Order: sequence, then C-alpha cells, then structure tokens
Amino acid sequence: MNALLDTQAFLWWITDNPRLSETARDFIADGANEVFFSVVSAWEIVVKAAAGRITLPDAAPRFIPHHVLRNGFAVLPVSMEHALGVAELPPVHRDPFDRLLVAQALGEGLAVLTGDAQIERYPVRVIW
Repeated sequence: MNALLDTQAFLWWITDNPRLSETARDFIADGANEVFFSVVSAWEIVVKAAAGRITLPDAAPRFIPHHVLRNGFAVLPVSMEHALGVAELPPVHRDPFDRLLVAQALGEGLAVLTGDAQIERYPVRVIW
C-alpha cells in the first residue's frame, strides 16, 4: 500500500515521538508499503522553522533530505494537477499546507498518514 506522510507524522516518526500512533508507526516500518514525503512538507517545515514555530537540530536544507533518504521515503513533487486540485476541495481545512497534501493524496491515489481529524473529513483514506 502507498501513503503520504503529513508533516507532523514525518516529524514524529523521525523523532520517535509517542504521539505517532502505533498503526502509523507499523505502516511506516513495514517495508512492503511505499511511504511518500511531499515537497509541501519540506516547505511547511522551512516556513515554520523560520518563524520559530518549530526547532530543528540542523538546518532544514540538510535535516530534511537526510531523514527522507535515511528512511527511504519517496519524494512527491507538486504538480499543476495537485495545485489545481485544491480548488476542488470543500472548505474543511484552512491550512494551505494540509489542503495541498490532501489534493496530492487524492490526485495520486494515496492514503494519508495523519492524526489531523480535519483531514478525515475529506474523501481520502486516512491511516492513523
């Protein structure tokens, strides 16, 4: 099965944070599953780190690629289809990062690894 990490799930996975659900943890650890990391999450981490909302142990341009590579996550770029897909989403979630992640998941037929209850209101499969 294939799934897209939301930003928080990525950060919780790499820091071994207990807030990551056991189901999500098992899914990521299962080598039979392909786990995608979106460039949207890289952008979100950079923006939030610059604003002081999160603290990283290293500069984002080193930190993010290191952990994506180390964990064998596939990188999902943003396409025009993904960006325009946001226009088709109901106004459930106000966070532009999460809305674009949902549009990517829908466009690529991916489940989303997220604990965000708002995302569950979209027609996307959630693993948590």
